[in-house]
Amino acid sequence: MEKDLFKEYIKESEPDKASKGYVWSTAIGLQAVDGLKPSKYLIDTAIQNIEGNITLKEAQKLIDSYYEQKQEAPDGERTEEADKVSARIVGILSEAAFSFSPNEYISIHRRLFRGIYEHAGKIRDYNITKKEWILDEATVLYGRASELRATLEYDFSQERDFSYRGLSMDEIIHHLAVFVSRLWQIHIFGEGNTRTTAVFFIKYLRMLGFSAANDIFAANVRYFRNALVRANYTNLQKGIHETTEYLEIFLRNLLLNEKNELHSRDKHISGIFSTEKVDIDGIKVDIQKKKVDIETALSEKLLGFSDKTAAHINKMFDAFGYEHIFGRSAVCELLGLQNSGASKLLAKLVQADIIEPVSGYGKGKYRFLKE
Repeated sequence: MEKDLFKEYIKESEPDKASKGYVWSTAIGLQAVDGLKPSKYLIDTAIQNIEGNITLKEAQKLIDSYYEQKQEAPDGERTEEADKVSARIVGILSEAAFSFSPNEYISIHRRLFRGIYEHAGKIRDYNITKKEWILDEATVLYGRASELRATLEYDFSQERDFSYRGLSMDEIIHHLAVFVSRLWQIHIFGEGNTRTTAVFFIKYLRMLGFSAANDIFAANVRYFRNALVRANYTNLQKGIHETTEYLEIFLRNLLLNEKNELHSRDKHISGIFSTEKVDIDGIKVDIQKKKVDIETALSEKLLGFSDKTAAHINKMFDAFGYEHIFGRSAVCELLGLQNSGASKLLAKLVQADIIEPVSGYGKGKYRFLKE
């Protein structure tokens, strides 16, 4: 999604249009955390609602009707999920009603994903791991299935009893970062955990008196998720400690309207994106400068992809770089994909301007596109 999709409405002086623009922008932007993109139909419908031509309920009915009549989407495209969940998020964020409780949290998941996931509104009954690009394919330790409900209730009770009285804004932001990172780490849902947590957290922030009405979530949802990952990962052997510093930067932009730069590359545990220099005989030398420059440019393009796809892209770049020409068979061998899966991945990367077709080497050859 383009960052400024509803910019003209967000800047609109009419409060109702501005608030609707922010809500739709946030709802649609949150889909990027799972690599989903909305359809043009949803965008057009959202604009009609923002303009006041249709009500939100009418917009939601139009989306439902659209997919009742639409043929099945091409394999791999999940626009129905992106569109329906976006419209449902708008509905929840447009409501004043809210209860700070585990049941409310679970209810939000049920409302967002009913008819999409069979487990909508259900606590997972299996343990999970997820390979994370920023952790060099390591995983966060998520809550044990047998303890999820008890852990969730404990965290809510701790937050409910906590007093913000007398705290500085820095202390408040730190505590909020700890709370939301712990809530996310429990990961009581099999899928849709980050989107549910984000919607619940926005509602909670409003209950605490924060407006949380801007496009920070819309433009930086991948950063938000990666910040949650880093807040819940420790590897003492590698000198890595869990930290909420990245979440706190995000929250300062969200709540205090600061303009801190938000780059997921800064959170990668390997440090390959560091611009640290060493002094050799009085001359400052960039460490791995070439690799840093290349991968920094590439990392900016990875934010709209799922972690799995981003990992594939990084592995391809490590193997081929800018110099080598490659085709589908090489990608299949490198990533262990079937022909159809490799073809879809290559088409996706061409569309995202990450790779480009090249001629003179036979049919179906590509290389990474230089910035």
